[in-house]
Amino acid sequence: MSLSPARVFAALNAVRPPERSAPVMGRAVVVGGSVAGLLAARVLSDHAESVVIIDRDEAQAPGERPGVPQGTQLHALLPGGFLQLEQLFPGFREQALAQGAIEAPPAARRNYLDGRLKVVVPDDADSLAGSRPLLEALIRQQVLRLPNVKTVTARATGLVFDGAVTTGVRYDVGGAPGVESADFVVDAMGRSSRLSDWLEQAGWDRPAMRRMTVNLNYATALFRRRETNPEFTVVLALHTPRLSSDVAGAAFFAVEDGRWMAMMAGYGENRPGRTAADFVRRLRDQFPPEFGAVAGNEMLGDVRTYHHADSRRRDFHALKRFPAGLVSVGDAVASFNPVYGQGMTAAALHAACLSAYLRSGPDLGATARRFFALQKVVVDAAWSTSTSADLALPHVEGPYPRGYRFSSWVSGQIVTATVTDVAVARRFNEVVSMREHPRSLAAPGVILGALLANRRSRRPATAR
Repeated sequence: MSLSPARVFAALNAVRPPERSAPVMGRAVVVGGSVAGLLAARVLSDHAESVVIIDRDEAQAPGERPGVPQGTQLHALLPGGFLQLEQLFPGFREQALAQGAIEAPPAARRNYLDGRLKVVVPDDADSLAGSRPLLEALIRQQVLRLPNVKTVTARATGLVFDGAVTTGVRYDVGGAPGVESADFVVDAMGRSSRLSDWLEQAGWDRPAMRRMTVNLNYATALFRRRETNPEFTVVLALHTPRLSSDVAGAAFFAVEDGRWMAMMAGYGENRPGRTAADFVRRLRDQFPPEFGAVAGNEMLGDVRTYHHADSRRRDFHALKRFPAGLVSVGDAVASFNPVYGQGMTAAALHAACLSAYLRSGPDLGATARRFFALQKVVVDAAWSTSTSADLALPHVEGPYPRGYRFSSWVSGQIVTATVTDVAVARRFNEVVSMREHPRSLAAPGVILGALLANRRSRRPATAR
């Protein structure tokens, strides 16, 4: 199946109200109740008589969850993901603001590249700032209000098949086994998904897994926020390898409960900010003044660290044989270097792919190939964006795609131009926010605009 990436992105990002059609299945089961699983359950609620979410964690309110060890770290909701949430949950913005999320329009966002302040794109899409637990809890509240969705607190242990069709999920509750019958199953078990093992045990092939080792270390701390309505609610400062081999970047967001959430990242043996003193010192000494101002506030709690070893993707789309009534979403399919903030937005776009697939009137007795074809476009886009940037890191060893040296030079020109040129920055932002496909940056007009912008920025100022 050949799908135009640009058309897929345009269709997935098209603004349309949710449509509840006549159910095409009886019971759907989602394995995993994090963001990807919750969004899949929301989509399935429009097409199934009932939806069951099987998850180990019982938490219903904002807070840490054992199944999301990275939940204490700073997370970004890119504009592309915000758009999807507004479509799935009309009024999501107002409800998020009522629960403590903070407005993040273009004028309230600041971006630095190697210490240079990038231009503001006035007509960029709005977004929200808030902690991962708050956003996830709000999504969970919205999903569990649906009359045909329920949860089962249990550990999923396997799948049930009838020939080539998936018919249920095995689970365990306190040592007592059970089976939840299903007409359709969604794997949303995250990076450590056991679906590949279950497939192999049942005689199916495992999907190939690709990995790119990045060895990212990141740390997050909370600070008291004095301003109720701060001028800047999201500030990001990235360092390219030519500027710093120690700290890859830092960011801070205004989040709920009158707090700043600040994050710092480094690669390889560099583990910046493991102690409170080191965290504050680096924010003050190695980043623009806004970071020092945040670091001057009272730190709330300890610095929380996390290690991300590699980006990985499982190529379900490439399997020649795959059970009917089964798909995989979110980090279970692909997880990326978290520096780029793609995780929640990619999960939202996977839900959009599931919605498009189910609205097409598919044969649920056959492999969901159209879904995987749509999802591949999204995964390819996020994977190419993150891994092409990671390949520029000195400790990353490839593999390098054909033509990498030239494409890397072009990408460098475009990224540099985003510092000074609004038109180039606009196109770049549409791609990194996952509203447009990365191929749009290869347009001759974009490349020429970047080259001219960089030439102008190097021209000496005329004496007056």
